[in-house]
Amino acid sequence: MAPQRFHEQFDHIQRSLPDVPLTMGPDDSAGFLYEKGVVLVRDGEEAGFVEDTVRTHFTETQGLVPDHVRRIGPQAGRTGVTRIRVGDPAEGEDTVPHALRAVREAEDRQGRRLVGRNHVVHIAPVNACPGDEPVPAPRTEPANPAPAEGGYDPGTAVGVLVVDTGLVHDHRSYPPLAHTTGDTQLTETDDHGVLRQYVGHGTFIAGLLAAVAPNTDITVRGTLNDAGAVLESEFGALLFEAVDRDGWPDIISLSAGTPSADHDGLIGLDAFMRELREQRTLLVAAAGNNGCDTPFWPAAYAALPEYADCVLSVGALRADGESGACFTNHGPWVRVHAPGERLTSALTGFVTPVPYVYQHSTYDTCRFGADYPCTCQYPRHTGVLSEGRESTGAKPDQVMFEGLAQWSGTSFATPVAAGLVAARMTAYRERDPRAAGAALLAGATERAEVRGAHVPALRPPTWRPVPAVIPALPA
Repeated sequence: MAPQRFHEQFDHIQRSLPDVPLTMGPDDSAGFLYEKGVVLVRDGEEAGFVEDTVRTHFTETQGLVPDHVRRIGPQAGRTGVTRIRVGDPAEGEDTVPHALRAVREAEDRQGRRLVGRNHVVHIAPVNACPGDEPVPAPRTEPANPAPAEGGYDPGTAVGVLVVDTGLVHDHRSYPPLAHTTGDTQLTETDDHGVLRQYVGHGTFIAGLLAAVAPNTDITVRGTLNDAGAVLESEFGALLFEAVDRDGWPDIISLSAGTPSADHDGLIGLDAFMRELREQRTLLVAAAGNNGCDTPFWPAAYAALPEYADCVLSVGALRADGESGACFTNHGPWVRVHAPGERLTSALTGFVTPVPYVYQHSTYDTCRFGADYPCTCQYPRHTGVLSEGRESTGAKPDQVMFEGLAQWSGTSFATPVAAGLVAARMTAYRERDPRAAGAALLAGATERAEVRGAHVPALRPPTWRPVPAVIPALPA
């Protein structure tokens, strides 16, 4: 049986959130995950209105007033949102679509969305990042992008906050990360000493940033340590916590998000995005890895006029840099594309090699319909989560990581773009990160072909294209 990455990832994330019943969005191509039987609203009068409207709707359509239609704690804090139970998750049918329909007419009258799903925001390989699982880099292979020239000056360094998984314990053994600070990964290996999935994600991102822009003060916060997944209702508060802890930085590099059927953002991020708009910080956010044009939030805020100057959305170029990677999301809401396939950066195992067992099997053909040797297909490996593998008796593949790795996703195109903004700030002594980002885009004369469109492309001077050939998995 062919692997089903979306369903495999759903099961993995559900295990990481055992007390939250989850369900899937409308389809696998741009599917999203959300809390079953619960809607998200702004606290105050809107919450009361939604609660009453849903209860009335259920009374009229079902002949009863469900006792479970009620607000559930904890109540809204700084994010200004609260959750309303609109159904019993133990029952088979998900009542969220019915609740959304119940308030649609009122939303049309008010010209504002009042209620939404409580999405799962995460870095998982299907909905967000990365686009594949990491591959050990040969010991002789250097980082790509290679570290740029220039030193680190704490007096002029650009402040970059990476909101992701935490740093691996031996990250300082990689010279470009010698002065990187932040949270350490909570648990790197399982009971058998095998690397857990997504461990090293934040470290890999920090390594790319430090390579492109050496004069940076990088802080990595482990906001997404738990399988890279968090409910939208909690995500805004976690972002506030990150910036409150260190102060608003010049740049935030965020490689997580969610697709949504809504086209005006996420209710759970309203408060954070409004405060971001009043700061000088530039949010550089991943466009996601669904291979489609469905807006992916918070990257898609870049297409809303009120946020156009403070959000930079980043898609991924394939390994040769000529066109978009098969997995990258695309569309007018993606502002720029940068290399994001088979990049080489720091992972883990610098001091002691660490094993990793693949979770997802590769496909026989590209799951997005591409006709080049993409990461959907190569390097070949069998994963433990892929459907049908238990019945075939196929043994999952295991590799050893010893420092650097290759990895793909808009997760990694994002810190490349963030690093280029930071490098420009250093080169031009620019203190305004938003002005630097705008100038970088205005001066981007290079283009790449992405799904028939010629879009702006950023390619770091130290990045080298990788030929489109079938790579071998290191022994």
